[in-house]
Amino acid sequence: MAAQKISTVLLMAITLAGMILTVTAASVINVSEALPMRGTISAVNVGIYSDSQCNQKVTSVDWGTLSPGETLTKTIYIKNTCNTRLTLRMTKTNWDPPEADGPISITWNREGATLNAGQSVQAVITLSVSSSISGITSFDVDVVITGTSV
Repeated sequence: MAAQKISTVLLMAITLAGMILTVTAASVINVSEALPMRGTISAVNVGIYSDSQCNQKVTSVDWGTLSPGETLTKTIYIKNTCNTRLTLRMTKTNWDPPEADGPISITWNREGATLNAGQSVQAVITLSVSSSISGITSFDVDVVITGTSV
């Protein structure tokens, strides 16, 4: 009788340990697949806004959480704040972790576009996560949009 009681307790302990390991493994898998993403946006000679009237300045983008293989776009508005015609350029710096640059890419549809003084234009920024990304669970990056005199 005592042996049967010990066997029952042992079986319950093994079952409980298996359930805990399953939940723990599932949590690890979910964390490694979801990539929380944040980034700052700064500007040189231009203003960056969230609205077409150029009233609401943008200084950061919360990309939310993406999984490997996903792509997300954000619409912003760029305004020439100088008195001269400008050519637009976007650069990305300060990747954290540095190895995120590559499996994660950020592009836009206004590279090389020109803006007259006071002119504004809609821009779409696209963030893509490679389907083969591994070892990166979150990242930060600084995006700099620059207007250079033509």
